[in-house]
Amino acid sequence: MHKFLLSLAAALVLAAAPVAAKERTAKAAAPAESAATPATTGSADQKSGIETAARNAFIADYKTGAVLMEKGADERIPPASMSKIMTAYVVFSFLKEGKATLDDMLPVSEKAWRTGGSKMFVMVGTRVRLEDLLRGMIIQSGNDACIVLAEGLAGSEEAFVEIMNRKAREIGLTGSHFANVTGLPHPEHYMTARDLATLAKRIISDFPEYYHYDSEKEFTYNGIKQGNRNPLLYKDLGADGLKTGHTEEAGYGLTASVVRDNRRIIMVLTGMKSMKERAQESERLVEWAFREFAGYTLFKAGEKVEEASTWLGVEPKVALTVEDDATVSVLRRYRKDMKVSVNYASPIPAPITKGQKLGKLVVTVPEMQPQEFDLVAAEDVERLGTLGRMAATASYLLFGAKN
Repeated sequence: MHKFLLSLAAALVLAAAPVAAKERTAKAAAPAESAATPATTGSADQKSGIETAARNAFIADYKTGAVLMEKGADERIPPASMSKIMTAYVVFSFLKEGKATLDDMLPVSEKAWRTGGSKMFVMVGTRVRLEDLLRGMIIQSGNDACIVLAEGLAGSEEAFVEIMNRKAREIGLTGSHFANVTGLPHPEHYMTARDLATLAKRIISDFPEYYHYDSEKEFTYNGIKQGNRNPLLYKDLGADGLKTGHTEEAGYGLTASVVRDNRRIIMVLTGMKSMKERAQESERLVEWAFREFAGYTLFKAGEKVEEASTWLGVEPKVALTVEDDATVSVLRRYRKDMKVSVNYASPIPAPITKGQKLGKLVVTVPEMQPQEFDLVAAEDVERLGTLGRMAATASYLLFGAKN
């Protein structure tokens, strides 16, 4: 009889926990405009009420990932010198991994010296400090500087390009392929506006110690002073990088980062007809993005969003929270139409570990795809002992679940 009862108890304890999907409206504090915090991705369609002369465009909030505008964002485009952002990413990787230093002296080959297009004006047969080459590439858009960096760090341009393509795959540039380090026209050298924005975000987040080069307005090498081609740096807009590009095929393009009131946007524009149009259109869209969109904080990091029932836990409930501030970027006019809900499977089986991902906080706004945040456990919840599990299971089988 004793063995029979133990067997029955074991069967009850091993019974599958009752699971039901929960979706509830979360009660958030009145949304306050604030700086956005890393959370999720969202996207807006072209109903945002503005047109652009750019052939392709992509504007996103840096921290929330919300897309403020997109036009042909996934079309393959010739990125021209904007692909030098990828060249810089690889060079920064060499520096961060200790494979190179800013003081390294790299040799100038005849190939580098003869490379056409924009130049830093390095001299064949000389050696140039790596930091100067970085400035020559980023500020002066020197194609010759790119070749010197590639040959000096990887042995050849071809070997460096292989690293570029590998790194591109690692960071999620699904619509990009590189054939050279300069951005000079090549049928197998292409990117997308979305990938350029992703790359810009990774440069800023992965290499904050080197990103400052992008904001420098001029650089003098070999007695020749050249200015940064980014037109937004010369206006009081909050711009701090990244890169322009131009070829006959690509038109005039710009990948830019602009920061205001602790909010950063990333903007990619391509295919414009002139430097003047590029400068005017980029300024206009920056002003539009900051005027029409705002960041709203719904829940602070660690703040309780919901309480969920547990299954066989020593505590009947577990608090659900967000690890980072749950902040969304939305059109200001749709603030009142924002809806917030929580999705998770209930009850949640114990043991539960603090920080364990248990569900999603979902924010929906008209004309934007949902923005999501991970819901995590706010504390540990241990599992009941054997007798406790037997009692809880028996209670469920006899009386049903209690919320």
